[in-house]
Amino acid sequence: MLAALRRRLSRSAASTPGSPESSQESPASDTAAPAPSETAGAGRSGGRRWVGTAVRTAAFLLGVVVLLAGLGLAQRAGWIPTAEVSAATQGDGEARYICPMMCTPPSSEPGRCPVCGMELVKSADGSGAGDGVSVMLTPAARRLAGIETAEATLEPLTRQIRTVGELSFDEGRDATIAAYVDGRLERLFADYVGVPVREGDDLAVLYSPDLYTAQREYLAARQAVAAGANANDQIARELALAARDKLIELGMTADQIEALRERGTAETRLRIRSPLGGTVVEKLKTEGQYVARGEPILKIADLSAVWLMLELFPEDAAAVRFGTKVRATLRSLPGEEFVGRVAFVDPVVDPQTRTVGVRVEMLNPDGRLRPGDFATAVVETPAVPPPPGEPVYDPDLAMKWVSPMHPQIVRDEPGECPVCGMDLVPASELGFAESRTADRRVLTVPRDAVLRAGGNSVVYVETDPGRFEIRNVELGPTASGRTAILGGLEAGEKVATGGNFLIDSQMQLAGNPSLIDPVRANASAPTKAEGPLTLPEEPVLIVEGETGEALDALFAAYFDVQTALAADEPPPADAVAALDAAADRLDAADLAAAADQIAVVERHVPELKTQDLDAARVAFKPISHAVLRLSAAVRGPDSQAEFTHFFCPMVEGGGGDWLQPGGLPRDALRNPYWGSQMLKCGKKVREVAARTAGDGANAGTN
Repeated sequence: MLAALRRRLSRSAASTPGSPESSQESPASDTAAPAPSETAGAGRSGGRRWVGTAVRTAAFLLGVVVLLAGLGLAQRAGWIPTAEVSAATQGDGEARYICPMMCTPPSSEPGRCPVCGMELVKSADGSGAGDGVSVMLTPAARRLAGIETAEATLEPLTRQIRTVGELSFDEGRDATIAAYVDGRLERLFADYVGVPVREGDDLAVLYSPDLYTAQREYLAARQAVAAGANANDQIARELALAARDKLIELGMTADQIEALRERGTAETRLRIRSPLGGTVVEKLKTEGQYVARGEPILKIADLSAVWLMLELFPEDAAAVRFGTKVRATLRSLPGEEFVGRVAFVDPVVDPQTRTVGVRVEMLNPDGRLRPGDFATAVVETPAVPPPPGEPVYDPDLAMKWVSPMHPQIVRDEPGECPVCGMDLVPASELGFAESRTADRRVLTVPRDAVLRAGGNSVVYVETDPGRFEIRNVELGPTASGRTAILGGLEAGEKVATGGNFLIDSQMQLAGNPSLIDPVRANASAPTKAEGPLTLPEEPVLIVEGETGEALDALFAAYFDVQTALAADEPPPADAVAALDAAADRLDAADLAAAADQIAVVERHVPELKTQDLDAARVAFKPISHAVLRLSAAVRGPDSQAEFTHFFCPMVEGGGGDWLQPGGLPRDALRNPYWGSQMLKCGKKVREVAARTAGDGANAGTN
């Protein structure tokens, strides 16, 4: 059995290709080269495989090209909608394409701008608020763009006029010492420049024969009077007086003449004395030199005050007045600041430099200010100049008495100026207010909030969280990093100060008005009314005394103006004056609860002084809104009755609110914004009650 198994294994091994017998027959088969016939067969097989692969790849690519071409033809034929069309149909309307340079109006078809040749950009979907004047930004987009906002505030805004000038002598405090008679200078006591002198000090000794002769004539006349000749008494006295007057004309003082009379002998030499205290600033003669009558010898200046001479452009000089404060720094004393006040503004423009000279008086008690030194000056003036005749508030001059020639002389009580001897006058007569009433507050925003292009100026107002609305504004001057807004914005509104260029770019891409073309903002702005004013449900403060009387007068004057406008009559002059006076008194009272509203009334009351009904009604709206808010915050003792709040949605700019005396029925409505055109247009909103802290009832709403 075992032998049979061996035979089977032997036969199996003999039939296997890698058997030992095969190996023995071809011991070098592993290294031997293949036969030529085998090599040719293997090459033909590899070539056929590469050809097959290339054919399959080419067929696949051809199929892809044919498929894409078919899809393109189908889209052109309109059989398959494109992704752009689908996106447009999902939006609010047809897709628009905008020129990045805003050369042409938006187009409904893609392509290139016919003006600048730039490719049109598809307007951003979902960025607009649907009203054509604003964009909506999500919190994430707002953070990414770095959008920052700031509030428009009412505040005094001062403009700084920077200029350079030179210190000079105060020409009202210097004197030239001249010879009153021909003679020779025998002695100069003030023999160099810079000598300090006091009033009455001897400056020089002058030898003069003419003076000697005049002294002898005077003594002879005195002797004739003393002799008492009866017939010639009167003539002798007249001759003595004439001789005395001649001595005065020759430079002798009253003390020197009295000494001559007591001494009784004439002298050939005259001591010249200083008429004022100061410093010798110029020496014009030397000892031993002969001088003729009228020739100058010395020049003395009182340096306790000096002048700073400035040159301003006419438009800057127009804002400067007598007493305006000026701050100066000197090159010789860096880091120190000196304060002066304007004493004179040249009424003539220099035809050569086209500037206006301004003289500033500066006190110099320690003598550190040296004439001839250069200074850099800063003149502070209101950024928005007050109307002509309106006073300016300066806390250093309020309720003070000022010298009309030397504005640095300021006193708490009336008196005389120690320099010129003139009577001091109230600062109010020089154009300065006695209280903060005239401290004009203007609406300002940070300078970075305003975007400018040519004559266009816009800001972006955040009306709701994330909603930024374009607003055309009228600009005033810029000072201290803030810009005055004269129109187009209200106090308390928030404006974008950072990232506003990105907001403007988004407005352009959305096809909305933007900085480049802001005019369309007026045409596309929403005209629907915003609704009546919302008043806080808080207790009303009842004020007694003079402040309470001013509140009562303000409400009474307001009702007179409202009644006149409703009757198509201009605001009565006495009512406007009463309204203005009451606002001034309330401003001076520093009533915190009414400060902002009183400022609005003060700013717009002058606009009521007109016979133009339309202009008066425009000015009445902000006043009315301010008085309405004021009535819900503070009242006087005689104005505690209910007021009726009305609202008209037809008034331009979001509707208009106004007050009428309380307890009126609905048909008693009198619209001051339209008068007889739409006298009954409007609705009664509520009764505004003077609810104090002890009252539990709320003001009713109808």
